[in-house]
Amino acid sequence: MKSETTKSDQGVSDIDLALCRATVYSALALGFRPPTDENIARIIEPENSAALAAAAACIDVDGGKRLVESIGALARAGRAAASTLGASYLAVFGHSAGGSIAPYETEYGNEALFQQPQELGDLVGFYRAFGLDVRRDQHERADHISCECEFLSFLTMKEAYALEHRDTEMLADTRKAQKLFLRDHLGRFLPTFTHKLDREEPAGFYANLADLGLRFVSLEANRMGIRLGAANLPLRPANDDRVPMACGS
Repeated sequence: MKSETTKSDQGVSDIDLALCRATVYSALALGFRPPTDENIARIIEPENSAALAAAAACIDVDGGKRLVESIGALARAGRAAASTLGASYLAVFGHSAGGSIAPYETEYGNEALFQQPQELGDLVGFYRAFGLDVRRDQHERADHISCECEFLSFLTMKEAYALEHRDTEMLADTRKAQKLFLRDHLGRFLPTFTHKLDREEPAGFYANLADLGLRFVSLEANRMGIRLGAANLPLRPANDDRVPMACGS
């Protein structure tokens, strides 16, 4: 089956829009990983920041350039604190799931202990449905915010591929998965996660990164017609029997 590629009123093709969205998701995935010189440079170096801002400008055509402004603020915060981001990462996120601010989706919300394995299983089911699997060598859980952003970057790249090849079945499946994953996973806990970071390190790199993520995901949610989660989800109680799962393709 075939599908025609369309353009927005601003002249941006659906393919280009999907690629720009994938670029922002990829930057979020990189930013929320433990910082390395290479990862951070791909976000804060002027050339890379400009490319990210250009992608944002294609996405946020009606938002008064707020997404572009968020990228500028992120780059400035990153350059100002580049030498201390490793320490900042540990101070904010800690060494375990129960750190100062948990970057793990299943630490937020329902307090029933049996809920976490079910939600982790749902995440892994999403990944495997698109030919992805957990990587045991990465020692990271499937519900880490960087993993979820990486998966959505993959889906939007796949959307661009489906549009380019005019594959309507692949396009429908990919867009449906994005909508469900954003509603049930990343969009469910990101508002609370961002609120906590704003309180923990206002104006810091990770608060700016989360702010960029929330602004972008809010645009995504509006475009898909879904609602984001609350900004005050409770943390689930500590549980020594957590099941770790690693992310990666």
